Amino acid sequence: MTDRITVEELAELMRKCTGVTVTSEELRRDETAFEQLGVDSLGLLGIVGELENRYGTPMPTDAERSKTPRQFLDLVNGALLAGA
Repeated sequence: MTDRITVEELAELMRKCTGVTVTSEELRRDETAFEQLGVDSLGLLGIVGELENRYGTPMPTDAERSKTPRQFLDLVNGALLAGA
């Protein structure tokens, strides 16, 4: 199992947990906010829960407050690397 979440995995989690379909290219744009993509904090909370179940490790408490996909991935991947 990988110790990093990729942009592609985040796109799949967004589809699965929130019903929002986005491309990995959309997520790679630094200025794109989750709000612009139609994902709110509850949607992010669902993604965080899915990741915690998948990896068996707690995610940062502020991950669901991330404004952008990059910020979210930086936080989550930092937690996964620290727990590895």
